[in-house]
Order: sequence, then structure tokens, then C-alpha cells
Amino acid sequence: MKVTLEKEKENLVKLNITIPAKDAADAYNNAVRKVSQYVNIDGFRKGKAPRAVVERHVGTERIKQEAIENLMPKAIHQAVSENDLDLIAQPYITSYNYNVGEDLTVTAMAELRPEVTLGQYKGLNLEVKDSPIEEDAMQKSIDNLLNQHSTQETVIDRPTKDTDIAVIDFDGYSNGEKIQGGEAKNYPLDLAHSNFIPGFAEQLVGKNLNDEFEIKVNFPEDYHDEKLKGQPATFKIKINEIKEKKLPELNDEFAQKVGPFKTVDDLKADIQKYLESQRERTNKQNSENEVFKAVIDSSKVEIPQSMIDREVSSLREEYTQRLAAQGINWDALVKSQGEDQLLKNLNEDAQVRIKNSLVIDKIAKEENIKLDQKDIEKKFAQLGAAYGMKPQDLVKQLGRNPEVIASISQQALNEKVREFLMENNKVEIK
Repeated sequence: MKVTLEKEKENLVKLNITIPAKDAADAYNNAVRKVSQYVNIDGFRKGKAPRAVVERHVGTERIKQEAIENLMPKAIHQAVSENDLDLIAQPYITSYNYNVGEDLTVTAMAELRPEVTLGQYKGLNLEVKDSPIEEDAMQKSIDNLLNQHSTQETVIDRPTKDTDIAVIDFDGYSNGEKIQGGEAKNYPLDLAHSNFIPGFAEQLVGKNLNDEFEIKVNFPEDYHDEKLKGQPATFKIKINEIKEKKLPELNDEFAQKVGPFKTVDDLKADIQKYLESQRERTNKQNSENEVFKAVIDSSKVEIPQSMIDREVSSLREEYTQRLAAQGINWDALVKSQGEDQLLKNLNEDAQVRIKNSLVIDKIAKEENIKLDQKDIEKKFAQLGAAYGMKPQDLVKQLGRNPEVIASISQQALNEKVREFLMENNKVEIK
């Protein structure tokens, strides 16, 4: 087998592959046998039809393609080994000349990893702004804890307050049409923490049990439904029940109920410890991001359009799935934001992703940073904890998909390179 290379534009190389006649003939005959195993030919059992019959039945081109597919892995491996090629994508065949009994010639295009020029990535001295604990963080934490353990009492002798829970029927209309999904029966709405349209909950304050009335609101300008964006709406409301939140008293008994504490002071000390650890995590994350940003910004790489196009396609698929989980379809997003703007955003995101990945891989190569079994096990342990699964169960589930495994390995390498960067650069928290 002989392979020669020709440099093409950007990061493409042309592979001219010549396979000896005997090897090409053997591959063709093997392909005949393989194809005959899964086609039905009248008068013959599968795999028993003569070569000439199989050729008439499926055509010689199909057999040649099967043979070439079987020959290419070895040819590509040889081309990569002999020429030290760093492929970024699977090579694709552009043409071939296949006559049984003659040498087989195949032309394929291979996309190489773009050259990355690293800037300074060691010995940096950077500053990051501190993320202090907010003055009211302790009180907010205690209030949240009290709310989690609150009880509800039914109220019948007064109007609703802005701290109540109103159990309501509602039915919405906009521009004379019924709003899809804009109705419910006995819906418990927390008037103090409503995520409804702005102005909705506020108009339910001061109403009595069994009151029936209408309220008027305007949908936000950035509402996801194009038909309702910025539009006025009317909702018919009925108050079925009023419930008042009763917060427990903050005392030693409450502290003992919510955790392994003896006193309120013990509880507050634990909250303070959590707030401090949260501050440390935030500062650590901000420090890592600042170092990584400095390294990326100082590095240079020319990203070919073919890589960007593939990444855009992958990102679009990711976003479509994420939107679908939120009940939003891609077409609705295109209508609300415009296709040009969406594609521009995707293009920018794709370039950031690609550059980040290429720079990380370059640093890993320069510093001989490699993954070992412990790194992979650690990553699966992290993912297992996030998804509430045992690492071994996650391995069984994801192990069937090579692309997912490659993605997880890349994440593990990213983390290892980030650790290296933090060990070799200084960040001062100001």
C-alpha cells in the first residue's frame, strides 16, 4: 500500500492511496461474500450465491463501496502513522478508480488539527475581585429555612394579603382569543413569590373568599410566545381559598428539629460556615476563569470554516433539545429572535468552544498532561453524584456511545489542564 500527501487549502490534505491489485481483489471477493449474507436472491440460500449472481443482483458499485470501506481503516492508519498526521475529523473519500485485477486508487480528504500558537500560560500574576458575603445573607438563609418549615392555615374572615397563598381558578384571554395553557382550577399561587406575568399576583391582594373578578395585565416584550409578546390580556379570577403562612419560631427547639444542633447559635455557626465555603468556591471558580481567559486571549489559532460549521450544527442540536425540554421549539425561537441573529450567536459560541478545546489540547501536549484510569473514574464519580447514579451503572449506560465517552474524556482532560494552570499561575483575591 502506498500513500502520498498533497497540501490543500487551510488545514486540509489530500491522501492519494494506492492499494495493490491482489489486496484490492481479495477485498472485493470478501465484500461479495459479506453482501451475499444479507440479501435475498431467489434460488439461493443466503451467502451461497455465486459472485456473478450477486453482482447482477446488487450491482458492482455497491460491492466496491463495501470493499473500500473495509480497506480504508488500515490505509488511514498507515497514512497517519507514516506522516504523523493529527486528524481532527474522519477523512472522507472524494473519488476512486476500482477495476478488479488492477491497483485500486483512492483519493480522500483529511482535515488536520489547526496549529495553535500559545501565549504565556505559566507564571502569570493576576487579580480577581473578592466575592464577599452579603450583609443580609445570614438573615436570608434563616428566612428561607423558616419558610421551608412553615405551615398553612385557612383564612375565612379577611381579604388576601401579599404574603398569603391564594387558591384560584383562572381563565385568560388576549385579543379576544383564549390563551393556550392560560387556565387552571384550584391553583395555589404564592402571592409573595409568584412567577406569573408581572402585575398578576399584585391584583389578587385585598380580595375576599369566593370573589369573582377580572384583572388586566400585559405580557412581557421578551415573552417566548410570539403571538403574546407585549400583548394585553384579561384573566377571569375566582378566589376559592385563602391560606396564611405560619412561620415557626426561631429557637433552640427549631434548631434541633432542622439539624444536628443544640442551639440557635449552633445553627447560625453552621450557616456561617456554609456561606464562607460558598464564598471560597466562588473565588476559586472566578480565579480559574480569569487564568483560563488570560491564556485563551493570548493564544492564536486560525479556525477553518468546516470546523465551525460542524460545531454550529452540534450546538444547534443541543439547544433544540434543551428548548424542547422547556416546551419551546426552535421555529418559535427563530421567529422571536430572527434566524440571522441566532446563527450569529451560534457561530460565536462555536468559535469560543473550538478555540478553548484546541488551546487545552495544545497545553496538554506541550506539558505531557495525560489521562489515566483514576482521572476517568473520578469524572464518572462526579457525574454519578450529579445524576444520583452509581458510577458503574453510569459507565454501563454511557459505554455504548463512543461519542459520549469521548466527550467525558475531554471534560476530564479540561479539568486536569485547568488544575495545571492554577498550579503554575498566581491569582490574588482583591
